[in-house]
Amino acid sequence: MSVRALGVCYYPEHWPEELWAEDARRMAETGISFVRIGEFAWSRLEPKRGATEFDWLARAIDVLHGAGLKVVLGTPTATPPKWLVDEMPDMLPVGQDGRVRGFGSRRHYDFSHEGYRAECARITEALARRFGAHPGVVAWQTDNEYACHLTALSYSEAALSGFRDWLGRKYQSPDALNRAWGTVFWSMEYQSFEEIELPNVALTEPAPAHVLDFRRYSSQAIVTFNRLQADIIRRFSPGRDVIHNFMGRTLSFDHFDVGADLDVSSWDSYPLGFLDQWSPRSPEFKAEFARAGDPDLQALHHDLYRATSNGRWWIMEQQPGPVNWAPHNPAPRDGMVRLWTWEAFAHGAEVVSYFRWRQAPFAQEQMHAGLLRPDSEPAPGLLEAAAVAGEIAGQDLPMPGRADVAIVFDYPSAWAWTAQPQGREFDYFRLVYDLYKALRRLGLSVDFLDAKSADPSPYRLVLVPGLFAWPEALREALGRLDGLALVGPRSGSRTADFAIPAALPPELPAPLDALKVTRVETLPPNLDVPMEGGAGAFQVWREMLETGDASVRLRADDGEPALVGTGPLLYLGGWPDETLAFDLLKGLAEEVGLPVLDLPPGLRLRRAGGLSYVFNYGSRTLRLSEHGLAGNFRLGADELPPSGVAILEGEA
Repeated sequence: MSVRALGVCYYPEHWPEELWAEDARRMAETGISFVRIGEFAWSRLEPKRGATEFDWLARAIDVLHGAGLKVVLGTPTATPPKWLVDEMPDMLPVGQDGRVRGFGSRRHYDFSHEGYRAECARITEALARRFGAHPGVVAWQTDNEYACHLTALSYSEAALSGFRDWLGRKYQSPDALNRAWGTVFWSMEYQSFEEIELPNVALTEPAPAHVLDFRRYSSQAIVTFNRLQADIIRRFSPGRDVIHNFMGRTLSFDHFDVGADLDVSSWDSYPLGFLDQWSPRSPEFKAEFARAGDPDLQALHHDLYRATSNGRWWIMEQQPGPVNWAPHNPAPRDGMVRLWTWEAFAHGAEVVSYFRWRQAPFAQEQMHAGLLRPDSEPAPGLLEAAAVAGEIAGQDLPMPGRADVAIVFDYPSAWAWTAQPQGREFDYFRLVYDLYKALRRLGLSVDFLDAKSADPSPYRLVLVPGLFAWPEALREALGRLDGLALVGPRSGSRTADFAIPAALPPELPAPLDALKVTRVETLPPNLDVPMEGGAGAFQVWREMLETGDASVRLRADDGEPALVGTGPLLYLGGWPDETLAFDLLKGLAEEVGLPVLDLPPGLRLRRAGGLSYVFNYGSRTLRLSEHGLAGNFRLGADELPPSGVAILEGEA
């Protein structure tokens, strides 16, 4: 039986101890099973060096465990205390502008600082020794939200020293580095690794290979920082899951590499804040879905983070009401907290945990809603959480199997196209998102694959958008695919050292090995390239193709090839707008025998384990049978109201 569960984030250090038992009782009565604590508590756990005060935490864990709750214990390393910063002020991160980012909030540390790493290992081991065998502690969270507040990159002396050492190990000699980086250009050649600076001080654009290597180094620093804690936890708390909570739309480190050291990937889902701050949708769309969120943005993250730790994933922080950090913070429409929770379960989440139990009446997040108001009365989110708890009780909800379509995802590609976008609007995440939302409109379920280790062979349709440089194994595997692979735009356009390939992109295997991209152009928002027959247009990015013997399947209005392909490989020479993306992917899905729909903007579907989950993000009631969705309803009915959820048995 595949059981789903609810959780909540709780801060016992924020509340009088006499309130803990009542809080624990109410959590259990609501149907909550998991409680995350401790991730910001270092100053209470160790008020001064060596003076650890763990007894209060032990009492809190005992109270929660006594109420039948399962504790996820966080390591407190995202908030080093003031005394530690005063001891080693060079542990503070340095921004791209060269200014030290000081104490007074959180995440005020540098991943490269060896002294701080040692302190993190020390406090993690002390906690794991004390609580690692406690029956109430079932999992651990390492740190909190790596890269939040733009902290993945630091331009400190510690980072400079670490980067130089990393370069020395990678290249072995300055001559090899000079060849890889192309430093003969603009007379940038180095005679020793000690001459190399960080790429934030150049007068104009630094060498893109220099920037990319610094991003690789910085990502690896996060990977090893996380691994340090994970290894300690596993040594002293065996059998407990190790988790980290990733963030939305964060590409500054490789989540696949961090996920390799986790038992469970989790992420922090704030649909309304993401729509307002990060969604590339139009102002009209944002107004329509202001109280519901982007119908595709959360789902993309669910599918992506499920891929980072072999399929096991959670929501560690689910928005329960208005937040405090976005440019605008509307309240969710009634029913949306329930919908968001069910959608996470549809994508395979084991646990959905709400942030937070009680709204804080003080400090930076006092305007962030919780399941309770500051006066401990129920907030609207509590009732919706309780409703979900009742609905999942006793349900057998199978985990998702292999999806219909796979998208190859690559964090280094995001770094590369940030270093040299060529056009202001070119954004790797948005390119992937535009294709993903077209697949969602078609009613197709999606898996993500890590470009470094992708096995596309089980899928009938595979998309490879914007892949910076080819891992050779992936390039060869696509040539043997039984289904169809849609590659491009901009895939295979550089070598790993950020140079244009000698034979020109996209460097595809036979039978597309003669295909060449001979010229590219970036398109301003008022300049699209229409396709023949009015089937949409290219936007943002367009390529001129020398096709060789390849078949041309679609041309632009000016006669230039837009989509070419032979056998299992197709190459797309531009960034499709919404119409082109939908029509193109619809045709390819039908070609490989995948059933497709045409869902309205607010209606979305996720198939999993013989069940079809349907969600109405829109503001009007929809009749599902009018959109090709019918069957035996396990939850909901044919008329799906705004914020409604339905579960149909079988592949609706």
